[in-house]
Amino acid sequence: MEIYLLIGCLGMFTGFISGLLGIGGGIIMAPLLLYVPPLFGLESFSMRAVTGLTIVQGLLGCLSGGLTHRKFSFVSDKLSAYMGVSIFIAALTGGAAARFVSNEILLFIFACLAFVAALLMFAPVKNDTENPDATDLDFCKRRAVTAATGVGLLGGLVGQGGSFILIPLMTTYVKIPTRIAIGSNLVIVFLSSLAAFIGKAATGQINWLLAIPVVLTVLPAASVGGHVSLKVPVQWLRKLLAVLIGLAAVRMWGSLLF
Repeated sequence: MEIYLLIGCLGMFTGFISGLLGIGGGIIMAPLLLYVPPLFGLESFSMRAVTGLTIVQGLLGCLSGGLTHRKFSFVSDKLSAYMGVSIFIAALTGGAAARFVSNEILLFIFACLAFVAALLMFAPVKNDTENPDATDLDFCKRRAVTAATGVGLLGGLVGQGGSFILIPLMTTYVKIPTRIAIGSNLVIVFLSSLAAFIGKAATGQINWLLAIPVVLTVLPAASVGGHVSLKVPVQWLRKLLAVLIGLAAVRMWGSLLF
């Protein structure tokens, strides 16, 4: 029973962060599942169990958070379609090609990108209003596809989702307002998470009993996070994202050096 309560608490926390900052949450959920249970005297999860629970959390967090942000008109269907299809195809290609490339070199590049992405979140964004309207969004389709393809390809190669890098690229390179980038990113990541979820479910990589507390907590928590996100000033959201991306970069550097 203790393990179910713990998973529920971790799911609630990561679900809230997903809705608040517009990320899948796997970069948070995975290390929590790996390192928190032993602190409470519980048995550690296998990496297979962690990846199975993480994909369930990511899928549900994106679904609930995306629907919440859509209510506030912070999701651009056109942007989500262009970037979602691009990252989906690129991630599949990168995953298939991973066996031909050194994972250490790619992880080094990915960690460098995460560090740069964290710095980008501190860069000012022109016309970054508190209440942008996604239904009237104009953007460069070439830049949107390029950003999604690059992140998807590299993420697929190293086994990382890369959604936390997409938001700074969307705001600085594609010139998307932060709130629309957060809301649309949830939809984009949902598409890539769905493919991974189907693959893991079809091959028996998800422990459905352990997934129950994830389902029960992530959905409402991500919705609450989405509502809280509306109340938080854009500049604070960008700073929180910068810190989170920076921690992700440190974690990747740690896996390389140790």
